[in-house]
Amino acid sequence: MADKPLTGKVALVAGATRGAGRQIAVQLGAAGATVYATGRSTRGKRSEMDRPETIEETAELVTAAGGTGIAVAADHLVGEQVGALVQRIDDEQGRLDVLVNDVWGGDPLVTWHKPVWEQSLDNGFRLLRLAIDTHITSAHFAMPLLIREPGGLVIEVGDGTTAYNQDNYRLSVFYDLAKVSVNRLAYAWSRELAPHGGTAVAVTPGWLRSEMMLEHFGVTEDNWLDATAKEPHFAISESPAYVGRAVAALAADPDRARWNGRSTSSGELAQVYGFTDLDGSRPDAWRYLVEVQDPGKPADVTGYR
Repeated sequence: MADKPLTGKVALVAGATRGAGRQIAVQLGAAGATVYATGRSTRGKRSEMDRPETIEETAELVTAAGGTGIAVAADHLVGEQVGALVQRIDDEQGRLDVLVNDVWGGDPLVTWHKPVWEQSLDNGFRLLRLAIDTHITSAHFAMPLLIREPGGLVIEVGDGTTAYNQDNYRLSVFYDLAKVSVNRLAYAWSRELAPHGGTAVAVTPGWLRSEMMLEHFGVTEDNWLDATAKEPHFAISESPAYVGRAVAALAADPDRARWNGRSTSSGELAQVYGFTDLDGSRPDAWRYLVEVQDPGKPADVTGYR
């Protein structure tokens, strides 16, 4: 069906508890996909993030959007759990069309604006494991199922395009390394998947209005513009649904191989595929950062959303 182009497709969104991962799962569901939503936070047990969002809620949102949501508790640092997850997908669906590596969970571990000798090695190495090892573990177990049929898609979700991260230090050595690495993984997967007819793309949202970010500014999605009184550049921010729609558009594109190995953003993909954020706008945050925010110009989103 035209309004549900992913009907019959199966997706695994690793790290679907909240933020970008949750809405990527939801928007894939809205396009008709069956989505396995994984994470460590369930109604019975919270992860070290100690937040209220759960994978069960995400799965219910996927189903409500028009897809089929299936919540599976999994720690993507534990190979046995990921292997069992992929075996379950194979047993229940017999296929995997989309793998989204969105596992993160490193925010509480970041120390900003401090040199490496003033940072905790334990926290830094834990951050790297959460950001990188989880993605490699997911790929190791899921890709054999993904390549069973040509056309499989892997999305690496990070923060910053390759071009932006190459020219800008991300204010903490561990955070910087994590975000550069995620984009490089997409490039590596693109080379490994191409002979099997698969595609890998690195996708970054802009300034994401995640649950944590909204709480930080003391606003909700309904009144988020109020936060611009404290931080004017927050006017360029975007809802998690925006990057969700970006991934869904890629998954539904029969010519998605043209993106293989590339690093792109929700803003760039919106210009190509024509989707909008929830408010009908198309924020282009990374162009705004380079042209307005980073040079120290006054906040003005005219022409950027």
